[in-house]
Amino acid sequence: MIKFGPSGNSESFYAEGYTHTEEAALFVKRRDLDCFEYSFGRGVRMTEGKARSIADAFAAVDVEMSAHAPYFINFANPDDEMAEKSYGYLFDSAVACRLMGGKRVVFHPAAQGKATREDAVLRTEDRLKYFRDKVYERGLEDMMFCPETMGKLAQIGTVEEVTRFCKIDPIYTPCVDFGHINAREQGSLKTEEDYLSRLQYMIAELGYERMKNFHVHFSKIMYSAKGEVKHLTFEDEVYGPDFAPLARAIKRLDLHPYIVSESAGTQAEDAAEMKKIYQSV
Repeated sequence: MIKFGPSGNSESFYAEGYTHTEEAALFVKRRDLDCFEYSFGRGVRMTEGKARSIADAFAAVDVEMSAHAPYFINFANPDDEMAEKSYGYLFDSAVACRLMGGKRVVFHPAAQGKATREDAVLRTEDRLKYFRDKVYERGLEDMMFCPETMGKLAQIGTVEEVTRFCKIDPIYTPCVDFGHINAREQGSLKTEEDYLSRLQYMIAELGYERMKNFHVHFSKIMYSAKGEVKHLTFEDEVYGPDFAPLARAIKRLDLHPYIVSESAGTQAEDAAEMKKIYQSV
């Protein structure tokens, strides 16, 4: 079943007097939402007790959890010691996500740095193969690790690169951030066909079963010549992209993704709007 939900808590969550992640379960459920993405963007600092408390709260209202691993993961870093830290950040995120009752962990693959593009992609690919082996050793293969398409030109994470990484093993499921794609490609996503072309490419490369329940991030994003600048809300009428053409493409291809709103401060509201759009097309 397709699911819609926010990444983290909206400004309205705090404006209504809520403070704890456990309270977000009812907050999103009352807005007819189905999922919630917890961000470990600045590090994994959650106790086992807290994770289990969050799991109980979200399970009670049947809202599915996912997690975003720390932003500073970089599998293209030439320093092996720094790569080891990236493995640790992703493992810690997966363990915490599992304790919270979730199965999906989104992560930023890499930054190009001073390497050539192909060298950075190859290093990332090799590191993801190594990480795959460790995942099986640790018994975490039931988790879904989701490399994300990225919005800045200096980041590793085009549609083609993420697809390439997901070919390594079924533990990898694409996180397709359409706002990032649109920013990276200078406003490329306008029509249903624009979305279809990306999705059909990924289905052709990975197979329908691998893509059927893929992960989605969606928001409107301001961009410059170097790509992503900042996330916006659905009220933006300048940068895009718009969700309705994507909703039509998803229905046309019979896909059932997990769709997370990353709007700037209106995540829950814009997730609810996406659900209404999807139901109406």
